[in-house]
Amino acid sequence: MKWTVEQAEKIYSQPFMDLLFQAQTIHRQNHEPNKIEINALLSIKTGACPEDCKYCPQSARYQTGVKREKLLDKEEILQAARTAKDNGISRFCMGAAWRNPSDAQMPYLTEIVREIKDLGLETCMTLGMLNKNQAEELARAGLDYYNHNLDTSRKYYEKIISTRSYDDRLETLQFVRDAGIKICSGGIIGMGEETDDRIEMLVTLANLPKPPESVPINQLIRIKGTPLEKEDDLEPFDFIRTIALARILMPKSQVRIAAGREFMNEQTQALCFMAGANSVFYGCKLLTANNAEESKDEELFAKLGINPKWVESRRKLRESLQEAAALGIYQPKSERVAE
Repeated sequence: MKWTVEQAEKIYSQPFMDLLFQAQTIHRQNHEPNKIEINALLSIKTGACPEDCKYCPQSARYQTGVKREKLLDKEEILQAARTAKDNGISRFCMGAAWRNPSDAQMPYLTEIVREIKDLGLETCMTLGMLNKNQAEELARAGLDYYNHNLDTSRKYYEKIISTRSYDDRLETLQFVRDAGIKICSGGIIGMGEETDDRIEMLVTLANLPKPPESVPINQLIRIKGTPLEKEDDLEPFDFIRTIALARILMPKSQVRIAAGREFMNEQTQALCFMAGANSVFYGCKLLTANNAEESKDEELFAKLGINPKWVESRRKLRESLQEAAALGIYQPKSERVAE
């Protein structure tokens, strides 16, 4: 079905409890109610991006303290993937601060995809814009998902980014879909946009020829040195409503609480899960920004009865590491010193 903005606005603006009830009902019809997809995200190339996205600390145009780093060695990436798998992660996501990858870089990237797939993990990459041939190369390597966010509505987009167009983003999504790769695409809220911008962004995603399989909803992290560092705080209920609308418009998609969880209390996150969110990033970093602490996630999941087997396996792992530390055969990272 094709949604109209008017239909979506009516859904979004209904009483909060009615909105959550509708979203949770649709969620339970399409997903396991107490299961959350757990993903890891690694920056494989950091900083010096030529784009001017006003929210991004990796842009070379802003003084944010993010250092330029070269593309990681393959073994570093694979070791991070192995650690993610040991932590019960189901999908390993990789991001590179590029406008677009060069054709010369593609063989290296496709080799990484193949080797991580061999570990038994799903793979996702976000590398900027792709052309048709690059999308097909990644598909042949077995890439499961490609992330390319719309960020906001078409009409607000030019206030956030000038170095690539909205249609550039939609074209990349079409190349990815045509190549047979699943789409991961969402946006950022709290950038000074209006409610109708958030609604229009979600309607655009829902009305793609096939909606994204994964929809990350990010809360702006205000990074010092970026043009958006002094934006007003986002009202938590606005974030929850956006999650609920995403679930209703895209019933079968994974809806992810992405950036910003570090600043959300347990109650806000719980209401997001009630509203239909069923995916999170786990780990201390989201590219260059902080994420919610691992132990806090485990505590929250335990309180809510989410992913009970995963929570129990994490508890046993922590106990075994504590025993190893007591015996002197393991030293926690926080206590290690440089040699």
